[in-house]
Amino acid sequence: MGVLCTLAIANPPCPGDVDGNQVVDMGDVSMVLLDFGLCPVDPPAIASVSPAWAPTVGGITITITGTALTDATSVLVKGRAATSVTVLNDTTLTAVTPPGKAGAADVQVTTPRGGTATITGAFTYSDAPPWGTVLEQAPNATVVPNASLRAAITATNLPWRVRDTGTGIEMVLIPPGTFTMGCSASNSYGCVSGENPTHQVTLTKALYMSRTEVTQAVWAAKMGSNPSRFNDRGDRPVEQVSWYDVQAFCGTTGMRLPTEAEWEYAYRAGTTTAFHIMPGYLNGTNDDNQLGTIAWYGAGSGGSTNAVAAKVANGFGLYDMSGNVFEWCQDWYGTYASSAQTNPTGPDSGSYRVMRGGSWFYNSNSSRASCRASQGPGDRYDDMGFRVARNP
Repeated sequence: MGVLCTLAIANPPCPGDVDGNQVVDMGDVSMVLLDFGLCPVDPPAIASVSPAWAPTVGGITITITGTALTDATSVLVKGRAATSVTVLNDTTLTAVTPPGKAGAADVQVTTPRGGTATITGAFTYSDAPPWGTVLEQAPNATVVPNASLRAAITATNLPWRVRDTGTGIEMVLIPPGTFTMGCSASNSYGCVSGENPTHQVTLTKALYMSRTEVTQAVWAAKMGSNPSRFNDRGDRPVEQVSWYDVQAFCGTTGMRLPTEAEWEYAYRAGTTTAFHIMPGYLNGTNDDNQLGTIAWYGAGSGGSTNAVAAKVANGFGLYDMSGNVFEWCQDWYGTYASSAQTNPTGPDSGSYRVMRGGSWFYNSNSSRASCRASQGPGDRYDDMGFRVARNP
């Protein structure tokens, strides 16, 4: 028998009156029985994962943010169970990453009542180099403005910015790629024969390159003395070092010189102009009058080397690729072939080693992307230094 609800009650209708007919009867019971069981809850959703990468060995605590995470019972990263899942509140939980293979990974959170939420490719396992400390995994768009270059860096699954443990040198990743090597004339200077013919070069392996020329402080710390003429400050590039001297430094530190092709590819960072990118010229420029933005050269240098990284960096985040000091490359100097090349290392023998980038002493001509210089491997001058490379 139903129970008649009195209309004298001004408060809401009877709690049991599900169908709203002012009577609690079997109709109400039937409706309740149809919905018997756990009440529905909102499904979980993932908004972000931080940090967005971890070494392949795992063991990194990640923070997952989203909604409806309160009842989370498990977290999967690239299909493997994370450990130490701790729910902090409805929007935040933490977990410790399992080991995983290098590459992009999906992150999945499961709640027993709400179901499963997945965020695709928001996390990356990375093979960090054994010789370095990771500073940043993903390339910074303010430093590497070219989206294609950022994508190429990310595709390596290697960290973008690292610090060499043995020397403290900061290095950035230069990804594989293809470019046209050779003549890039400026508005003031044409190319000479040694810069031709232009030819396609493909580099199939990533490398790390020091963001700056090797400084006097780093050299002295490893080699025990400072040979530089302008040696009043440790943040200037080391100079008066021969190619042979540099080989000794590399042997001590596990580093190497870049090949000439690697150097030019790194300088250009996706540009085809005489000078690399700078503010207002994100595709580079051929205007010699703009060179002072990126280079210590000629009269603007003050007649000496200057502190590294004081000018604007290029599209990979490399400083002083133009000016300050010429930089030794690994190759013997030789003529170019017109055919396409893959991972070229220059001639097998010769009398002179390649130098690139111009210096504080010379005009804008020597600072062009394609300009080539050469010196005997035993020569030492006050405008000759180097930057280093490392294999991942």
